[in-house]
Amino acid sequence: MTDPRPRVLAVIPARGGSKGLPGKNIRTLRGLPLLAHSIRAAALTPEVTRCVVTTDSAQIADVARTHAGDVPFLRPAELAADDTPMAPVVRHALEWVEREEDTAYDAVLLLDPTSPARAPAQLAEAVRRLVAKPALDGVISVSEPTFNPVWVGVRPDDERDGALTRFFESGAGVTRRQEVTRFLRINGNFYLWRADFVRRLESSWFDEGTHEGLEIPEAQAFSIDDDYEFRLIEALVDAGLISLPWLETGTETDTETAPEDAR
Repeated sequence: MTDPRPRVLAVIPARGGSKGLPGKNIRTLRGLPLLAHSIRAAALTPEVTRCVVTTDSAQIADVARTHAGDVPFLRPAELAADDTPMAPVVRHALEWVEREEDTAYDAVLLLDPTSPARAPAQLAEAVRRLVAKPALDGVISVSEPTFNPVWVGVRPDDERDGALTRFFESGAGVTRRQEVTRFLRINGNFYLWRADFVRRLESSWFDEGTHEGLEIPEAQAFSIDDDYEFRLIEALVDAGLISLPWLETGTETDTETAPEDAR
């Protein structure tokens, strides 16, 4: 990627099946279906050339289009199973768009609807870092959790009749949190990869590539998998602990929301 303004394809994955929280991708958060928050974040990021929603659901596609989402195809059923890895889903979207436009993209930005608390400035910074460091395959969001598992992580030891033992050997002898090395986690807020890396990716992006972490506040590092987490993020937004910039422009007054049975 030598072009200072690379072509970046944002991909929002929103399949129809969800066992932990049925209909979560179009469940309403502050007046917008969940996936619409990712659509708005991409729209406020000038570095994003195009943003597409990949879904196997006609209902989700309709909701996305209602909120200015670009849904140029329906995802094949074989890429929408519970155990489908993300790699072929992202690659399918990239290949479909490149065929349609007859133009190659330089990078792919994955924006999961279940992590709506992202800032466009952070996405822009991720693109800047990827351009500036040719050796990188990607830039991903990381954050420091509220606890350090190296210090407090434990597991039951079957050889000791279930007695607790340290999960990390490096935590042995540590008695104060200030004594352990700072711990960062991959939080799923965003993933930015070079398009060439996506094209050759087989299964594990972490093991197959070289990545840099862009640290964001832990409060933003939120992924919704069940009703508890959905209600928690609602509370955090209402308390002003999470900012959703597109709502500040008045877009939260949209009257078209998700169908009642998807909330």
